[in-house]
Amino acid sequence: MPRRALDNPTVLAVLGLLLEQSSHPHQMLSELRKRSDNHAAVITRGTLYNIVAALAEAGWITSQGQQRSGNRPERTVYALTQAGRDELVRRLDSHIRNPQREFSQFLGAVAYLGALGPAGAEEALVERNRRLQERTADDERRLADALAADVPRLYVIEAEYALRLARAEMAWIDSVIDDIRTGCLTWPAAAATPPPPSDPTDRKEPHA
Repeated sequence: MPRRALDNPTVLAVLGLLLEQSSHPHQMLSELRKRSDNHAAVITRGTLYNIVAALAEAGWITSQGQQRSGNRPERTVYALTQAGRDELVRRLDSHIRNPQREFSQFLGAVAYLGALGPAGAEEALVERNRRLQERTADDERRLADALAADVPRLYVIEAEYALRLARAEMAWIDSVIDDIRTGCLTWPAAAATPPPPSDPTDRKEPHA
C-alpha cells in the first residue's frame, strides 16, 4: 500500500472514530460525512477503503471479524490497536502544537480579488457573506441542540472552533466590503475594469 495513503488527512479522523468504537468501512464513511462537510465533499468510498487497508498493513488497526446486517453483504469490522492509539496521540499532539499554513480555495481566490474589479469584488463578497451567515446560523442551532441534549462540550469542540473561524471570516469580509465602498481599498487603473468574458460566438471565421 502506498505510503501516501497514511499521509491522507482523513487518517486522523478514521483513527479517532475507531478510538470511540470498532466499525466497518461503510459505517466509517457514513459517520465521517455526517460529522464534517469537508469529509462529505472530498472523501470517496475508494479513498476510505485504501486508507483502511493502509492502516491495517501498518498495524494501526486490526480486523475483528465479519458482521452482517439483514440481507446486506458481510463487512469487516476493524478495531484500533495499541500502535494505532499511539499514532493517533502522536499525530494529535503534533497537529495541535504546530500551526500549519493551510491553503484553501478562498485564500487562493482572494489573492486575485483585483481581477473582479471593485463592483464585481463587492458583489461576490456580499454573496459569500450571505451564504456564510446562513450556514453559520444552521451550525449554531445544531451545536446548541447538542449541548442542550447534554452532549459534553469536549465532544463538539471542533464545531465550536469552526464557528469561531466562520465568524472571523465574516467580520473580515465585512471590513473589506466597507473599504471597497469608501474607497480605502483602491484598484490600479489597469485592473479597475475587468475584461468581459470571451464569447466563442464572437470569433470570426477565417477567410477561405
